[in-house]
Amino acid sequence: MTPAVKPSTLLVSLLLCLLPIAELRGGLPYALAGGVPPLAAYLLCVAANALVGPLVFLFLSSLHRLLDRWPAYHRFFVRLVDRSRRRIHSVVERYGYWGLMIFVAIPLPLTGAYTGALGAWVLGMRRWKSVLFITLGVALAGLIVSLVYLLGLRALYFLLKK
Repeated sequence: MTPAVKPSTLLVSLLLCLLPIAELRGGLPYALAGGVPPLAAYLLCVAANALVGPLVFLFLSSLHRLLDRWPAYHRFFVRLVDRSRRRIHSVVERYGYWGLMIFVAIPLPLTGAYTGALGAWVLGMRRWKSVLFITLGVALAGLIVSLVYLLGLRALYFLLKK
């Protein structure tokens, strides 16, 4: 961390990485724009966003056990999961955990660690194997976002130079 980096920049970056919509795609550019060196920003943001997978699995499992006691929820959940599994069964069978990793790695809205963990949980994929592949996807997304930010900034400087 360079002396010019404010602790608040690091805190906001961490919080952005933990938010469902922003995730790494918001936290990493914020850290880089705030003066955090690229490697430090990458490691900080990937580590924070990688925490999402285990937390989502824990939350969903606990909440599901609590709500599954009510018949209406149970019927709704069984229908939702059965329909979801039928619709994408062939895709999951074909790409499996590698597909999960690629899905998480695509730096677009709604394709991050939260959605990947939710999908893996609904589809009944193995928890720790899913967390591993979600983490790999987060690491790839971090590389993509870093490169786009850094190369985009260089291109902007090039275009604005006289």
